[in-house]
Amino acid sequence: MNGNAGTIPHRYREGLLSAISVGFFFILAGTIFIATPNLPEKAMDFFQNFGVVRVANTQVYLPAPEIPNATYVTMYQAVGLFSLLWVFFEIAMLIVRIFAGSPLRRKVDGASNVAFWFGAYYLIGVFLDETVTQPRWFAFWAAIVVLIGVTLLVRAVIWAAMDLRSR
Repeated sequence: MNGNAGTIPHRYREGLLSAISVGFFFILAGTIFIATPNLPEKAMDFFQNFGVVRVANTQVYLPAPEIPNATYVTMYQAVGLFSLLWVFFEIAMLIVRIFAGSPLRRKVDGASNVAFWFGAYYLIGVFLDETVTQPRWFAFWAAIVVLIGVTLLVRAVIWAAMDLRSR
């Protein structure tokens, strides 16, 4: 009898973990849509309010809600809840990947995903609330760009630490 009987080959195990991630994403998104009153209507209204607007004190024009006010706070909260729950899922998947012996690349991806989604949750809470205005809307997106940079730095630090550890 083969000594590896009963174990899932590495390739299939990673495929299974990816399928779990995709499945959980759809379950989470669907649950938030069902649990949040009138979310589809609010989302449609939000995107119908989009236009190309001038960024304050600049000559730059970007797509944004023409009036990003408290009308959309329910939608902002739904996105924030999604981000928070996705962080917990990403932490759980990272733990599973560590114990399942996933490749280092997948573990680093998981750690940087945790950093990004937690940061997104935090930024949504700070910028997108009842007091949101166009300047705050654009500040939120500027902060998301900074967050992407932080996420890339997290990846680089982990890679560097692993490289030093392997020497």
